[in-house]
Amino acid sequence: MTLRSDVAELLAGAGIVDVDVDDALADEHVRSSAYQRVVSVTASSRSRDRDRAIVATILRDPHEMGSKTAVVALVDRIAMQMTGPAEFRQWSAELLPEIDRLPAEGYREFIRRRIHDWLFYLSVEDGHMPTPVELANVTYWMQRVLAEQSTSPAVLALLAGSGCSKKIRNIAKDRAGHRKLRTR
Repeated sequence: MTLRSDVAELLAGAGIVDVDVDDALADEHVRSSAYQRVVSVTASSRSRDRDRAIVATILRDPHEMGSKTAVVALVDRIAMQMTGPAEFRQWSAELLPEIDRLPAEGYREFIRRRIHDWLFYLSVEDGHMPTPVELANVTYWMQRVLAEQSTSPAVLALLAGSGCSKKIRNIAKDRAGHRKLRTR
């Protein structure tokens, strides 16, 4: 496979006809933007059958930052559609062999951490009450997502007391206080 055939295949598979392959090959920003559009179309599909192949194709791009960013966007979008942690665990496990082929260890680890964060989030949404140790094992980003989105008073209380930054603790504390006022 060549980069030209990979880009052409991704664009055709997503039905994107307004991106010139030569322009995408010449400019990594055009290519990265095209990958984001491919991710959007892929995430919108009801079928998850082609996700691994699409991830593999994107990750062959020599511009690892752009390809990593596209894969993270796909992980984020799919995680938000999943019904629970088991479904997401199964889906993400299929991607791990492709992710492990990334040359840059930092990018591999970043994607793996994002998957871990989403598994944590989905388990909390599914009713799991995390411990302070479990909370400490997720990223700042995920703690902030939980502080801003969780509707669980217990999770907000945990974040208010054990969040990794003052900002996260304050967001959780404020949201927990607002929730108490609304329930009165």
